[in-house]
Amino acid sequence: MTSTPSSAATGDAARHHARRWWILATVALAQLMVVLDATIVNIAMPSAQADLGFSDNDRQWIVTAYALAFGSLLLLGGRLSDILGRRRTFLVGLVGFAVASAIGGASQSFEMLVAARALQGVFAAVLAPSALAVLTTTFTEPKERGRAFGVFGAIAGMGGAVGLLLGGYLTENFDWRWNLYVNLFFAAIAVVAGLVLLPRDATKRAAGAPRQSLDVPGVLLGSAGLFALVYGFSQAEPQGWDSVWTWGPLAASAVLLVAFVLWQRRTTHPLLPLPVVVDRDRGSAYVAILVAGSGMFGVFLFLTYYLQSSMGYSPMTTGFAFLPMVLAIIVTAQVSNNVTLPRFGPKVLVPIGLTTSAVGMLWFTQLAGDSAYASGVMPGLILMGIGMGCTMPPAFQLATLGVDRRYAGVASAMVSTSQQVGGAIGTAVLNTLAATAATSYVTDHAPATPQVMADAAIHSYDVAYLWSAAFFLVGAVVVAFLFRTKDDRAERLATAEAETSAPVVAH
Repeated sequence: MTSTPSSAATGDAARHHARRWWILATVALAQLMVVLDATIVNIAMPSAQADLGFSDNDRQWIVTAYALAFGSLLLLGGRLSDILGRRRTFLVGLVGFAVASAIGGASQSFEMLVAARALQGVFAAVLAPSALAVLTTTFTEPKERGRAFGVFGAIAGMGGAVGLLLGGYLTENFDWRWNLYVNLFFAAIAVVAGLVLLPRDATKRAAGAPRQSLDVPGVLLGSAGLFALVYGFSQAEPQGWDSVWTWGPLAASAVLLVAFVLWQRRTTHPLLPLPVVVDRDRGSAYVAILVAGSGMFGVFLFLTYYLQSSMGYSPMTTGFAFLPMVLAIIVTAQVSNNVTLPRFGPKVLVPIGLTTSAVGMLWFTQLAGDSAYASGVMPGLILMGIGMGCTMPPAFQLATLGVDRRYAGVASAMVSTSQQVGGAIGTAVLNTLAATAATSYVTDHAPATPQVMADAAIHSYDVAYLWSAAFFLVGAVVVAFLFRTKDDRAERLATAEAETSAPVVAH
């Protein structure tokens, strides 16, 4: 008897489902590579600048090129994973990211390095949604789904800190180029594991199923709008908020994104089906991820400055200093997704996580130039780790829960988009507020002696921590109102499952 394509695909999926925890490890490795690359290059920046000879004004583009390409193309990457298949886009994203990393590591000029970072962002925009979509469609049983998303959310929360740790080690013991070359090892392992473990994508469309096509106008409007948004915020610190290079792109972004939403409402094959984002639970999850992304930069950016400038830590020691937060995220993520989330629901857990993060930021405002690490820095890091562990895994899980399988990729893309936009907003706003605070402090305490300059730096960090705490608290209030109650969510999911299975029974 000859097996039909559908039965072969079913058997293939069943075999790979038995290896689902290995699939989780593969996806987690790919996600770690993408997330840590947002910070790992920061540690290598001074060495790269000395080697390639670019100016202080130019160095921002090493970070911005990656963020612009990544943030603006995520929706396209998510939709491609829905149309072309998760396995295919996952593997293409991995290989492309590795090639771009190799080019960046071998860069002989500033322009070559910036181009490689942009290319990394392009393939990261393909890889990140595919990775989360694979996880979403692999783990469907609630308890296992909670464990899987606990791991995935923990990686999203701690990736920046791991990047600082790994970047410091590689820069001190090898060369700045190894901050890019290291991705070749991650990618090689993930590619081999993906080829072996991931089920092959279905190549034939079921009879009567709608054809999935790419919404080209939506791609142009959405990508241009996100590009302008990230670019505008990235220029706020170097150019100032009153510069046309800042408010011009932000105004253009508002127009483009409004046009994008209007187009999505009328087109037959939308790039981002609006039911994906207007659902209260998914919308709340995206808000929580955006707020967490913006507030976290108060830790990674300004606490890094504090540890290196005020406490005199080396890059590698600075990375190790973040370990308590990493460990707190790992432990709390598993407890929150497997114990507290099923019992209390996101309406309680996520606001508690954001509020705990706010308390951690307020703790950092007590730091002085002579503060000790154990009593001054570490308690705040642990609070931040607990807060992120309560926020990120549940938000990641809710952001893709109950979404139509056909749209798992684009729903996953919205998760990364929220994180990227949050990071861009956090960097721009907090940098500007801190710079303004430092300038005002020096003016009020003239003359500008070395001690005054040191005090001004710490004062500017305090302002950033306070505003980060405010971001977290406002986010906590918003999501507490938006998230559905546990009973309402269970009733809606049961109704959705009944509606989905009804046509099958009738057939």
